[in-house]
Order: sequence, then C-alpha cells, then structure tokens
Amino acid sequence: MNNKVKEDLGEKIVDVIKTIFDPEIPVDIYELGLIYDVFVNEDMDVKVLMTLTSPNCPVAETLPMEVEEKIRSIEEVRNAEVEITFDPTWTQDMMSEEAKLELGFL
Repeated sequence: MNNKVKEDLGEKIVDVIKTIFDPEIPVDIYELGLIYDVFVNEDMDVKVLMTLTSPNCPVAETLPMEVEEKIRSIEEVRNAEVEITFDPTWTQDMMSEEAKLELGFL
C-alpha cells in the first residue's frame, strides 16, 4: 500500500470521526481532542487510540463502538478497533481552536 492510499484513507477516517458528536457537548469528538491517534496497517486494519472527557462519561460503552462501526463502514477498511486510554487525561486544552470558539472559550 502506498502512502497516497494511506493518506486518503486517513482523511476518510477523520471525516467519519468528525460526524460523531459527544452527546453533552455540541462538538464532534475529533475537534474535542478525544482522538489521540489513528493507525492503519498494510492490511487496512485501523486502530484508534482515543479518550473520553471523563472515565465516568455516560457514553463510555457506546461511543467507542460507534467509532468502530463508522470506521468499518469505510469501503477500504478491513477491520477497526478502538482502544480507550486515560493517559494523558483529557483536558479542555486538547480541544481545537474551532471547538473552543464553538463553546465560547475564546
């Protein structure tokens, strides 16, 4: 797989992730800074390292599954796995400028 294919797939994955919103905050999880990393291997398996706004987040069970399902819906993706981490702990500083603006923090 060449880098162009990987880059295109990476963009598609980010576009899909940007359709997923935190239910308590009207901003997508990518702009919120909940996605720490996206890995794509040669077999088109995707692994996403993400966090939640808190360990007690009400969508702790459903949000990772939604991310996996939406990424799997991309034609080129063979499989998707989401790993949740709280290291480092999410803070408002991880939000994009766009998210901070949307939420009135700027």
